Amino acid sequence: MYEWDFTALRPYWGLMGQGLLTTVFYTITTVITGLIIGLVVGILRSGGGRWLSLPLRAYIEVFRCTPLLVQLVWVYYALPVLIGVDMTAATACFLTLSLYAGSFYAEVFRGGIEAVDRGQWEAGRALGMKRGRIFRRIVLPQAVQVMIPSLINQTVLQLKNTSLVSVVAVGDLLYQGSVITAASYRPLEVYTTIAALYLIVLLPLTLAADRLERRMGAHR
Repeated sequence: MYEWDFTALRPYWGLMGQGLLTTVFYTITTVITGLIIGLVVGILRSGGGRWLSLPLRAYIEVFRCTPLLVQLVWVYYALPVLIGVDMTAATACFLTLSLYAGSFYAEVFRGGIEAVDRGQWEAGRALGMKRGRIFRRIVLPQAVQVMIPSLINQTVLQLKNTSLVSVVAVGDLLYQGSVITAASYRPLEVYTTIAALYLIVLLPLTLAADRLERRMGAHR
C-alpha cells in the first residue's frame, strides 16, 4: 500500500508558492484585460452597425470555438513566424488568455445590455440625455445586475484555464508541480496539494457566484 508523506514536500513550499503567485497574477491581469476587451466589444456589438459587428463576431467565434490549448500553442509558435517578431512565452500566454477571456466577456456584456428593456433608452432620451449618458447612468447599472453571476463564473473558469500555460513552460502552479515531482518522486502528494490549492482559491469565488445567482434570480 502506498505511504503518503507530505513532509517530503517541505523543501519545495517556496517553489509551489511562486507557482501559485504566477497563477494568481495571470488570472488577475488577464481578467482585467479581458473585461476591458469584452466591454468594448460588447458595446460595439450591441450598438454598432453590421460592418462593425461582423469582424467582432468573427473574433468572438474564433476564440470561443477553438480550444484554448491550441490557441496558446499557435500564438507562441506560429504567430511570431507570421509577424516576424519574437515573443516570450509569458507574452504569448498573456495575449492569448486576455483575448480568450475577452471573447466570453463580450457576450456576457452584450447579453446584459440587450436584456435591458428598450424603453429605458427612450425614457432617457425623453429626459434630454445623450446616448452615452443614458448608457452610463441608466442601462449599464441595470445590465450589471444581470451580468455579475456570469462574470464571476467566467472568472472562475479563467483561473482554471491558467493551468494551460505550463504547456509552454511558464512557471505557474501546475508547471512548478511537474518540477517538484521530478525532484521529489512524490507525484501523488504534489498533485494532491496542487488540487487543494486550486480548491482553496476557487471555492470562495464559486460560492459567491452561486449566492449572487440566487439573489439575482430572486430579484428578477
